Amino acid sequence: MSTVINNPGAHRFELPIEGSDGEIATAYYRIEDGHYVLTHTEVPSRFSGQGIGSQLAHGVFEAIRRDEGKVVLRCPFMGAYYARHPEYSDIVIG
Repeated sequence: MSTVINNPGAHRFELPIEGSDGEIATAYYRIEDGHYVLTHTEVPSRFSGQGIGSQLAHGVFEAIRRDEGKVVLRCPFMGAYYARHPEYSDIVIG
């Protein structure tokens, strides 16, 4: 299982997709008032339905928690993931 990496220069979290030629799934964000605002998630279409997006979301929430950060959900995919995983309520503020 790959690890989610924060790439602050590109304003995104990245998940390398195993078995691909360097493809990644991404979760884009901006920083507002010191909080992550998740805006958009992308998984290459050929990997759709394989759980890559959920793996990415899990890694993103865990990374933000490790950094003792807070997150605002503006991305529908991340909002849906959170609805199924309320254990992240300690870091979600909107």
